[in-house]
Amino acid sequence: MSESDLRDVLEHVGEGFDLGEYEIAAYLAVLEHGEMTASEIADETDVPQPRVYDTVRSLSDRGLVELRESRPMVVVAVDPDEAFSSLRSSLVDLVDDLESLYTAPSRETEAVSLVKSRTTILRYFRETIEAAEYELALSLTPSLVGRFEDELRAARERGVDIELVVTPAADAPDRRTYDYGRIATAARARRGITTPLLAVADGDYSVYATQDAITSNPDRYAVIFNRSALGFLVLGFFGTVVWTTAETELLEHTTEIDLPRRYASIRRCVKDLRELEGDLYATVEGRDVESGDSRVVSGRVVQTEFSESEEVATLVLETGEGDDVVSIGGRVAAYEDVEAYEITVARGDAPPTAD
Repeated sequence: MSESDLRDVLEHVGEGFDLGEYEIAAYLAVLEHGEMTASEIADETDVPQPRVYDTVRSLSDRGLVELRESRPMVVVAVDPDEAFSSLRSSLVDLVDDLESLYTAPSRETEAVSLVKSRTTILRYFRETIEAAEYELALSLTPSLVGRFEDELRAARERGVDIELVVTPAADAPDRRTYDYGRIATAARARRGITTPLLAVADGDYSVYATQDAITSNPDRYAVIFNRSALGFLVLGFFGTVVWTTAETELLEHTTEIDLPRRYASIRRCVKDLRELEGDLYATVEGRDVESGDSRVVSGRVVQTEFSESEEVATLVLETGEGDDVVSIGGRVAAYEDVEAYEITVARGDAPPTAD
């Protein structure tokens, strides 16, 4: 379809829905009764008597009613399937042609944006879930769990490790009747409508919103981080605040840990390492805490530290360079040697970097 034709169809669709208050009232009344006289329409609706004739003729011009020129004139409803068939066909063709014209916006390397549209917020949640390659952190309402169930199941099937918080806890599906194992690796419920909604994929893509933001509250919004260096704040907030205070266990974390495995969250990595036996090796991509320079460290895991509150997690690697050991912390690490962006764990030897 040419651009000129596309404009014509858009105008046609717009005209088809351009009904005023009186036209809507009259049309619905006639549709309900099948046929009505002008005086009956005036009596049944708020359309003033002097405006009835102009109103029904406008509906007739759009093909929504037929006029029987009798005394009195009778307004007859047209079957909506017939009345809107042309508009429906135009709309379907329009969507197809607009889709072919649409160019998906590219993800910026450092993009942070505020979004108020409920539809856009939900789209970003879906895209974040679909973008996850190995790790996903989520806080969702029960209705959103149902909405994204297929996407979550697909993520689990491709091996993504998913930690899910359902909020508010009072509305969470009962673990005895709902199979959380299909959509998550571990799941908890957190009380209160104050719990924020969020999704973080591989520590890179993240969405943060209040629960009000998905109920079309115009004063609420979501923050979107597309590969932003600030996105780790959402993951850190999830790990230290949301997950640790979600007290209702819905699905215990599986102990079946397949290696090699990649992690964006050092908390999750150290927690898994403490469940494994034998010699384990890790490759860490991050930056030097003191200099800020990019740094890749590989070696055997010789020590892990994990606080009971799950707020502090550290691992120590023996690099093989003399007796040197390197301590690894999570984002904004201060006491360790390296701030980790991504950790890969394997048996037998240090794994290569993801790139």
